[in-house]
Amino acid sequence: MKPDATPDPDPTAVSRKKDHIELAFKSQVEAGALDPRFNYEPALAAHPKPGSLPPLPFLGKTLRTPVWVSSMTGGTELARTINQNLARACAEFGMGMGLGSCRQLLYSDEHLPDFDVRDHIGPDLPLFANLGVAQVETLLDRNESAVISQLVRRLRADGLIIHLNPLQEAMQPEGDQYQRPALDTIRALLDVADYPVIVKEVGQGMGPATLRALLQLPLAALEFAAAGGTNFAKLELLRSDPMKQQIFENFARVGHTAVEMAELTNQSKVELGKKCRVGNLIISGGVRDFMDGYYLIRKSAIPAVYGQASGFLKHAQGDYAPLQAYVAAQVRGLELAFAFLQLR
Repeated sequence: MKPDATPDPDPTAVSRKKDHIELAFKSQVEAGALDPRFNYEPALAAHPKPGSLPPLPFLGKTLRTPVWVSSMTGGTELARTINQNLARACAEFGMGMGLGSCRQLLYSDEHLPDFDVRDHIGPDLPLFANLGVAQVETLLDRNESAVISQLVRRLRADGLIIHLNPLQEAMQPEGDQYQRPALDTIRALLDVADYPVIVKEVGQGMGPATLRALLQLPLAALEFAAAGGTNFAKLELLRSDPMKQQIFENFARVGHTAVEMAELTNQSKVELGKKCRVGNLIISGGVRDFMDGYYLIRKSAIPAVYGQASGFLKHAQGDYAPLQAYVAAQVRGLELAFAFLQLR
């Protein structure tokens, strides 16, 4: 009787080797194209299991992925779909989320469904509302700080993001003007706020003097919103007349990158010592993917997550499946980076 054939231990070997031969020349990476930020350490870890990222205490809650969905949008039917998809992804992958500007909700609930995503993200992940410094300044001048507290409660948010955007306001045809330095407004809000406060910029980052001043305040976190992503001063210029665009276009070219801001923050933390009161960072602005994000959060001397906006926005405008696939790939990339890459 003829014995049974031994099962082929590698049934895809022939097709795989054929692929290797055909793709060998297309797969060469020149030495000059190598990423100079990392040492590749292939012998020190096994392949990480899905879901193996270490949990991260952040803003009083726990993230399963060190990623923040940076403030997007509201006030339109499409925005409702976007925000609900993003909140659903946060719930599935354990990320935090900042809402877009909630100015429309200060005195009306008409657009509340566009922003009300707590049921989608769940109770265990951080969700922050968002207002501009100009709106906060006006409310404080009117002795209406309670309106902000009510906004945070109506959204069932964990706190408030204040976005810092003087150049955007100056370039915006219908922009608001600050009546006093933003730092004064932030300090005044902190004196009366009964909720955590985050301060962020809107696409050009912050210089060393601003970072140093903010790091000494009792803020829940700083978000960089550095140059390299969406630049809202430039966006507003594109909405203006051609003469204004030509006169002020150079304002869109000033700013600070996320790498520069991480280095400035690390330096300020050392110099300030115990005077540094900010314990969390959201490093955003020009973060293209998990490689950029991994580099920046490992570089930071203050516990950090990285934020993305446009990368998520591109996949969040229709069905949930494309966003789910995109985020899953980013999370897997992070798992592999933590296993095999070390900063130089």
